[in-house]
Amino acid sequence: MSPALIAALPFIGALLPGLLIRSGRDVAAMVCGTATFVALLGLCLHIPAIMAGEVITTRIDWLPQLGLNANFRIDGLGLLFGILILGIGLLIITYARFYLARHEPVGVFYTYLMLFQGAMMGIVLSDNILLLLIFWELTSLSSFLLIGYWKHLPEGRQGARMALTVTGMGGLAMIAGMLILGNIAGSYDISDILNAREAIQASPLYLPALLLILLGAFTKSAQFPFHFWLPHAMAAPTPVSAYLHSATMVKAGLFLMARLWPVLSGTPEWFYIVATTGLVTMVLGAWIGFFRDDLKSLLAFSTVSHLGLITMLLGFGTEAAAVAAVFHIINHATFKAALFMTAGIIDHEAGTRSIKRLGGLRKLMPITFLIGTIAALSMAGVPPLNGFISKEMMLEETTHAVWRGNANLVWAMATVGAIFSVGYSLRFVWQVFFGPERDDYPRKPHDPGIGLWIGPAILTALVVLIGLFPNTFAGWLVDASAAAVTGGHPHAHLALWHGLNMALKLSIVATLGGLLLLILNPRMLAIRDRVWRPDAKAMFDGVTQAALYLAYRLTDRFTNGSMARAFVAFSMTVLLCGLWAFSTGGYSGATRPMLPIHAIPLIGWVLLMIATCCMVAFHRNRLLALVLVGIIGLIVSGSFVYLSAPDLALTQISVEVVTVILLLLALNFLPKRTVLDSRDGKRGFDAFIATLTGLGFGALSYVVMRSDFALPSISGYMIENSHKLGGGDNVVNVILVDFRGYDTFGEITVLGIAALAIFALTETLLLGASGRRLRNWVYDSRRAGARHPLLMVVITRLILPISLVVGAYIFLRGHNMPGGGFVAGLIVSIALVSQYMASGFGWAQSRNRVPYHAMIGAGVLAAGVTGIGAWFAGYPFLTSTYGYVKLPGIEKFELASAMGFDLGVFLCVVGAVMLALNSLSRIARQAGETVNAEPMDINPSRIKGGR
Repeated sequence: MSPALIAALPFIGALLPGLLIRSGRDVAAMVCGTATFVALLGLCLHIPAIMAGEVITTRIDWLPQLGLNANFRIDGLGLLFGILILGIGLLIITYARFYLARHEPVGVFYTYLMLFQGAMMGIVLSDNILLLLIFWELTSLSSFLLIGYWKHLPEGRQGARMALTVTGMGGLAMIAGMLILGNIAGSYDISDILNAREAIQASPLYLPALLLILLGAFTKSAQFPFHFWLPHAMAAPTPVSAYLHSATMVKAGLFLMARLWPVLSGTPEWFYIVATTGLVTMVLGAWIGFFRDDLKSLLAFSTVSHLGLITMLLGFGTEAAAVAAVFHIINHATFKAALFMTAGIIDHEAGTRSIKRLGGLRKLMPITFLIGTIAALSMAGVPPLNGFISKEMMLEETTHAVWRGNANLVWAMATVGAIFSVGYSLRFVWQVFFGPERDDYPRKPHDPGIGLWIGPAILTALVVLIGLFPNTFAGWLVDASAAAVTGGHPHAHLALWHGLNMALKLSIVATLGGLLLLILNPRMLAIRDRVWRPDAKAMFDGVTQAALYLAYRLTDRFTNGSMARAFVAFSMTVLLCGLWAFSTGGYSGATRPMLPIHAIPLIGWVLLMIATCCMVAFHRNRLLALVLVGIIGLIVSGSFVYLSAPDLALTQISVEVVTVILLLLALNFLPKRTVLDSRDGKRGFDAFIATLTGLGFGALSYVVMRSDFALPSISGYMIENSHKLGGGDNVVNVILVDFRGYDTFGEITVLGIAALAIFALTETLLLGASGRRLRNWVYDSRRAGARHPLLMVVITRLILPISLVVGAYIFLRGHNMPGGGFVAGLIVSIALVSQYMASGFGWAQSRNRVPYHAMIGAGVLAAGVTGIGAWFAGYPFLTSTYGYVKLPGIEKFELASAMGFDLGVFLCVVGAVMLALNSLSRIARQAGETVNAEPMDINPSRIKGGR
């Protein structure tokens, strides 16, 4: 199975729960579990090849010139994280099926969970940093949905916002760092970047790239000072906490540091930033976690501490430390997921997570006690469990670390962190399961059904098996993943006994110190409660509120609804930036000669200036302003004709006609004159700014037209390959439907969305208070006696077939001569609009059999299907092909696939124009507009006696 398919399977699985939820939560869980299991099976099929040192890759080139490739790879590191994500994900899916209440929307939960799983698989299997960034941000969005799943809880909503804010800001920084890294390496493919260690570390941009990338990794993996968001994410349902904080989201930052370890590590900057941050986080997280009363909060801070431990090991930059880090990633995932699910079981069955309200559960919940105790002792690093081995490996590496010349500081601080780690682990066991049974539990505790405890039981079994037989159950995976991290061939020496060395002594000290902390816990809690300590949540809220306050002040200052003020701010910003660029850009004068000025274009330019000035002078008269806008558009169309741009001229004229007609209908519901709402001084200031802006853009246009281009022009390529690649001689049309067809596809989609939005807004307008005002509308001017005159009806009937033929002709010839789907759509729209104007919307609409909504959808669909068709021929999206067809009685003619795309453009344009007209007509009828039953007001055929 290809890596791309493995990454895609969770996303496919995310589509199914919402569709099948009516079949029950068992079906929803089954389809998600099936998708996860198939992906896990496909991943495991590559184990023999990866153990042999191979890297499984899939390359999907999209825009290789820009480094945008959907490349995937599976190496040892990807295999490790993939097994954790999919394996633990499979257990979480089963656990969630029995954990969530019957009234909760399980289909929504599974959709979010599978979306998150797919995003994480995308991160660990990506072989392109730009693709990795997409999945990285998708994890932030999907985790936001998961953490805020219980949206009725304020703490759930706040925890989701906090996680999204912190990790999202870190992600933005990481984007910049990754772009710098790719620029240094000369490629955005991770495979190429990993081979550019010397170039990256020798670059002056190494430190900025390192800081930005680490900012993203630290925020995602809750490293100090960004650790505060993770405990607040505990408001999520326990299946989410178990998944996010054992194998997935918080491990993403560790994965990134491990993935880029070969090229970023080994420098003093890496050591002091990464190792120090990890060490501080390890100690601080353990200290805070020891005093927590809520079980999930205690486990959350323990996660912060263990993430700091792994970060510190990666920061040491040695091969042995990297091996220890990889091994502890496995161990932490097993015991921490089991512990979170155990905490969820306790909460589910006892009705509380507060340690103060628990105790004595050992006999009431024996299965849960066994699972929780083994997992907690592994977290404490007690032999013969897997946590003991990796803790000893960590302590061993700290004894070789020297910080600023001090050889004792690192191991001493790490031992302090280990002491508190033992302390909170023993608290979890002793204060929850031991002691006398209570009679004030919120609910009568008992062991749950197998559906809830089977998942943590499997993980706990792995905790024991890896501890007893580490090389058999984990050694092969550690070797493969450590080789991918270090780029070498390390061999992990995993064993319970390494002799009476310094690490064992420190481990004994940590265990005894943790026991002492457990004994002194009540006194230490009392002392800590009396000591002031900073509240990270309050600090975050304060910073957020300050940022919102500044944003509101800035918004109120510049964008308070005054369009004039916004234009002034925008214009002045553009002018100042342009002036700075011109003064510092080294402009050396014109390099291209002036073209001769002839009389006709000069007259056109003078008329354009006069019309524009009249527009400014008489803009308060809306009808006159609209006429002047049309005149300006016609003059611009003439300039296109003069400059040999007939396609642009046709488009401009057609747009002007349609725009003027629709705006005329809209102006019918607006005051005839604009209210004078500014003082003379304000108008003078606005005129001054407008003049400066106009002169600035005029000067810019002059400089651009008189200067040579900084880069080679692409027009030669377009002209040369228009027929060869696109099958058309009309370069403009080939650009629109082939070379830049993706842009056009986006534009027609936006056009259709805009028309649908107008229709929806009209619906809202007619139903609300505005609708009541329209029903009481009183026209302020006398209406025409014959609103649908005979002459206009006759002329439009004669024009309609001619216009349709012209539209078809313009459409068919567009690929080789001026025309195309856009212009043809406007011409047909004008012909149809004229029918509605001549006989009224009601009469014309009753004879229409085509729904405009469907026409827009059919247009987008036709364009999309045309583009997708290129995939079946092995070409990129929207690549055109063409051929020649000979039909009996007709000369041989060319037929291009781009015609299907042009047809989509045509349908979108006609549908959008007619839907806008439909909206205006509904407003008119709401305002009392009469609906004609006849095509004209005075029908001669119905006058008695023919008179």
